[in-house]
Amino acid sequence: MRLTVPTDFDILDAFADGRRNNAANLAYELDRDRSYINTRLPVLADYGLLERVGPAPKSGLYAITERGLVAADNREIYRTDGVDFDDVVARAVNASTAPSTSVADD
Repeated sequence: MRLTVPTDFDILDAFADGRRNNAANLAYELDRDRSYINTRLPVLADYGLLERVGPAPKSGLYAITERGLVAADNREIYRTDGVDFDDVVARAVNASTAPSTSVADD
């Protein structure tokens, strides 16, 4: 994934509280151009970092995904040499969603 720094991470941070939001509100909150935010939201959704939510299919509302939360939490390593950011995010998401396997005492 190719993220725009700092804007995409600022968008993810704005969603980190778990609330739904739209481009107009984000543009105001982040003091950025609304049309630019409108172009970034679908990109972040394509990466699986955000998801489009209702009530209407094209309402313009988005919410952060688990993958988006992990990406936001790992912002500081995005541009680190030798780090595969996609892999870091995928591994963290897989680890958090993997069923726990415990061995019962016999």
